[in-house]
Amino acid sequence: MKLPFALPRWAWTATAGVAVLLAFGWVATTSGPLAPVKVTLTQAATGTVTPSLFGIGTVEARRAYLIGPTVAGRVERVLVDVGDKVKAGQLLAEMDAVDLDARVGSSSAAAARARSAVVTAQAQVHDARSRQALASGEAHRYIDLGKQNFVSSSVVDAKLQLQQSADAQLAAAESVHAGARQDVTRLEAEREGARQQRGNFRLEAPVDGVVTSRDAEPGSTVVAGQAVLKLIDPASLWVTTRFDQSRSAGLRAGLPGRITLRSSGVRGAASGKVVRLDPASDSVTEERIAQVAFDSLPLGVSTGEMAEVLVSLPAVTGALLIPNAALRQRGAQSGVWRRSDGQLRFVSVRTGAEGADGMVQVIEGLKAGDEVVVHSERELSAASRIRVVPALIETTR
Repeated sequence: MKLPFALPRWAWTATAGVAVLLAFGWVATTSGPLAPVKVTLTQAATGTVTPSLFGIGTVEARRAYLIGPTVAGRVERVLVDVGDKVKAGQLLAEMDAVDLDARVGSSSAAAARARSAVVTAQAQVHDARSRQALASGEAHRYIDLGKQNFVSSSVVDAKLQLQQSADAQLAAAESVHAGARQDVTRLEAEREGARQQRGNFRLEAPVDGVVTSRDAEPGSTVVAGQAVLKLIDPASLWVTTRFDQSRSAGLRAGLPGRITLRSSGVRGAASGKVVRLDPASDSVTEERIAQVAFDSLPLGVSTGEMAEVLVSLPAVTGALLIPNAALRQRGAQSGVWRRSDGQLRFVSVRTGAEGADGMVQVIEGLKAGDEVVVHSERELSAASRIRVVPALIETTR
């Protein structure tokens, strides 16, 4: 049947084209490039932020010891291995003493002989003193007899000469005795020096610790000062940490921190605190260096292991806060997109402390209650049309 109101074919074609254009325009303005940009907003609000400082470090020992001889020699034996726990005074290794034992024995024999010489000299002193006393007594008696003319003056002179000879013999005996005592002192010092040298060939642990390196084996020759073993005090382990200089304001000794070893993961974070700040920073990497000690040493920690350190800085109260995700970079300027009267405007801001929860302090550029864009589905401009949504990714139940 032929309809009286039937349109010509060109009219149907034009109608279909208009419908397609309308559909394309609707799609372009609702979900295409001309559609409003979906954004999430938040308001700048006053609150408290606890800033934190993140750094990467290496586990090191504050007290490490290089155990080696003070003179060159050959290693005779090594009694410990890497990982062994040792006690203070424990014998770790021993060097070949060569002729030191014979020298110690020779010094001891010489000292004993010198002590015998002292005894002999002491006896000679006693003998010389008794002879001197006898000669002195006889000389006094003959002097009295000479005054009474019982003996001649030549006899008196002979007795006086005997007294002087006895005095000289006593002085000589005392000198020999003093020399013998000095010999004893010298020889005992030489013996003690030989014993100390012999003791230096015994490599003992200076403190309780753990052996971390065995650098020489029996039979090898080492020079003076070369390490045979390396020892650390495990209680002195800390993390030498590097922090960004531009964010290290307020970093000081005593601040608490969390140490996460690479081997333990996030669940193995250990508490600690900053115990020292190096006075010299790294000018090449622009980093500040600090030592963070463990409050309680974790099990299985090893030197040289990498660790992540999060130091809690003093809290800032009454700060104007926005999420860190709201910050944008336009050239050299850092700022946020602020919505005012339905229009977007890029506002430069100056930030301060930043907390571990993602909130950052705004020092200049905003005031409390200002609405700022947190997330957007694409780049914004001052001419962008926006549509505020609770979240960019919708969750389904």
